[in-house]
Amino acid sequence: MLLKVSSSVATPLSSISPLSWRPRPLPFIRNPILFALPFQSPSPRSLSACSITESSGDLSVTEHSKTAPLKPGLYLVGTPIGNLEDITFRALRVLRSANVILSEDTRHSGKLLQHYDIKTPLMSYHKFNESQREHTVLKRLKEGEIVALISDAGTPGISDPGTEMAKLCARENIPVIPIPGPCAVVAALSASGLNTEQFTFVGFLPKHSGMRRERLLISASQATTQIFYVPPHKLLQFLEEACSIFGDSRRCVIAREITKIHEEFWRGTVLEAKEAFLVRQPRGEITVLIEGKTNCAEEAPSDAQIEKELGRLISSGHSLSAAVKMVSEATSVRKKTIYTLALQKFGNKPEEEDENIGR
Repeated sequence: MLLKVSSSVATPLSSISPLSWRPRPLPFIRNPILFALPFQSPSPRSLSACSITESSGDLSVTEHSKTAPLKPGLYLVGTPIGNLEDITFRALRVLRSANVILSEDTRHSGKLLQHYDIKTPLMSYHKFNESQREHTVLKRLKEGEIVALISDAGTPGISDPGTEMAKLCARENIPVIPIPGPCAVVAALSASGLNTEQFTFVGFLPKHSGMRRERLLISASQATTQIFYVPPHKLLQFLEEACSIFGDSRRCVIAREITKIHEEFWRGTVLEAKEAFLVRQPRGEITVLIEGKTNCAEEAPSDAQIEKELGRLISSGHSLSAAVKMVSEATSVRKKTIYTLALQKFGNKPEEEDENIGR
């Protein structure tokens, strides 16, 4: 798309300070004569969700996209994770054109809609009322309505409500249309300085300590960058557990308040992170990234360490064979060696459970 900016009207982007949820107008969005490309304020439901097409190597706005109505369906709309400038033109069009907007927190989302003068009605939709809302929303979709779904911030369905509704629509052959936008995991990874070719997004860890440790053991054994969402009041607990499982020397990045005024990227080892955040209580949304397991030779744990971990797993309810498998995946020690130690320490098991050990 070729856009010509009028220097007499445009405000330099560099002069615009970062925005949070402050209700301040954005001159480069609200001013209708900023772009030389003709653009008129559309009537509701008059714009297509697809606004750009590729023609002869150039990007140009199609005439069809400016006049064709949005097709009925569920639109998963990405919204800013802190800075209101991060919303897309397409997201605004869909939110204005929808019959209803499903919102995780209507009061929170109301500020975003008010900022952009969007009058579309809101309907609460969160993890506590998903099942109750399904019938009502599905009925409206089958009647041909346009339903937009947003979370408090970021992309719906990514550690936020939206997954169940998308599944339901897919089963009912109702179109599910993604409207890409901000996502904390992608933003954090892109600026982390860690490997971005392969990564594992874990999200929030389980509340139960045993299940949490199991997930961390799996993550520690993987070669991909591991990404977690961590509540600020649980960051120190997370780092202490990560130290005991990942080891002290793994590199990590703690991304906090991404896109907001107090954005911070802390970099160091897991041990350094634990020491640093022992004396400070962070605020805001936190994304933690830990580098994947390297192929270089690592110091094998001692027999005593292996027995201690086996004992902890077995006492928490795991079978001996399951505990052996988990310890094997988290270390460089052969499964057969670990199983031999387990038998010596914790006794024999029935043959049917032993036959797969060592394979």
